[in-house]
Amino acid sequence: MDKTVKTFDVQSIELHTDFKKALAYIADPKNLPHWTSAFKEADEKTALLVTPNGELKIGLSTVSNESGTIDWHMKMPDGTLGKAFSRLTELPDGNVVYCFVLLAPPIPVEQLEGTLNEQKKLLANELNNLKRILE
Repeated sequence: MDKTVKTFDVQSIELHTDFKKALAYIADPKNLPHWTSAFKEADEKTALLVTPNGELKIGLSTVSNESGTIDWHMKMPDGTLGKAFSRLTELPDGNVVYCFVLLAPPIPVEQLEGTLNEQKKLLANELNNLKRILE
């Protein structure tokens, strides 16, 4: 039996909206507080994260392109870098599928599985929030 701890999760959702509308909305960091639970505020350079231990001001950059890649780089106050990766794909019927790769936070391995499981639940809710907003 494989005892390797999984350090990522991939989730996706079909959005009944067009590609350009979805790309413009998701790639705009100012919209993060509307569909995610982690961001209280965000702009092109900074964000205010809500954590179990309080609020945390971080550096934020969004990297996106016309092919549908939307990634975020988050610089923490201690200098560590967090990353989030996502992709929009246009479907033949004109809708889109949005895929998000959730990476585990940099914490001790004994805490990892529980933390990732909690984050997976949050991500599922966030994707449903996004669907509600864009449709």
